[in-house]
Parts: sequence; C-alpha cells; structure tokens
Amino acid sequence: MTTTLAELVSTHPLLAGLPGQAIASVAGCARNVSFHPGDLLLAESDPADTFYLLRRGRVAIEVYSPGQGPIVIETVGPGAVVGWSWLVPPYRWNFDARAVDAVGAVAVDGACLRQKAEADPELGYALMRRVASVLLERLQMTRLRLLDLYGTGSAR
Repeated sequence: MTTTLAELVSTHPLLAGLPGQAIASVAGCARNVSFHPGDLLLAESDPADTFYLLRRGRVAIEVYSPGQGPIVIETVGPGAVVGWSWLVPPYRWNFDARAVDAVGAVAVDGACLRQKAEADPELGYALMRRVASVLLERLQMTRLRLLDLYGTGSAR
C-alpha cells in the first residue's frame, strides 16, 4: 500500500486536525526525503527554506561552540518538527540539525508554504499557532538543558 504525501502530512502531530484544504496546501509544498547518520538537515546561518516532519529516526539539534565543537541542545525523533526559522524573517537557521540515525521525513518547502499562508490567513494562523507551540517546547527544553549545564544557582 502506498501512502500519499497528504496522508503523511495529515497524520503528523504538528498538522493533525487541520482541515482537508490546509492539508492539501501543505502537501503541495512537500516531498519525501531521507538522510544517513551524520548528514546535516540544516546548517546554522544558511537560508531557512525547508522544514522537516520526522517520520523515523532521530535528529540532534546542535549549536556550535568555539573550542568545544557542536553542543547538542535536544535530540528529537518521529513526530517531531525540525526547523521553524522558515516562518520568521530573516529566514536563516539558528542551529544545525544532524541525523543521528537513518532519518525519513517529509520536507516542506517553507517559501511555498509561506506564500500559501499569506494568501490564506486561516491557514497562516493555524500554522503560526502550531509552530509557536513547537517554539515554546524547544525553549523549555533549552532552559532545562542550561539548568543541567550550569546548575540552578541562587540568582533569579
């Protein structure tokens, strides 16, 4: 049985529950992709033109530290989204994302989807709400990681 892009998009946690036309809009900007362990999905400061809906495998979200090399902020797996900077100017990645395992994902063209979201404010609002929840989750994970690295301290 072959699964269509629309089916893959509609069952991904980020987009599940969107109306059929919204799913069709996203699927129209999507393609199926795969990565080998160690491959970069995105690189800090490169143009943010694609985001990924993970289907299988794990991806490490990293930041580069001079003298230390890459520091893993978070590792995400199936059902996660990799990349949100495609939605917010200046459309540049703020982190690296590297495949830890063999990764299967739906790659969504951010410029294509931005155009559709601007033409359809209902779609744009739905996407913004969903991506904002991903941002909040990532900020919370980063906060926890910083607490692990530097301790709780007494300063507030």
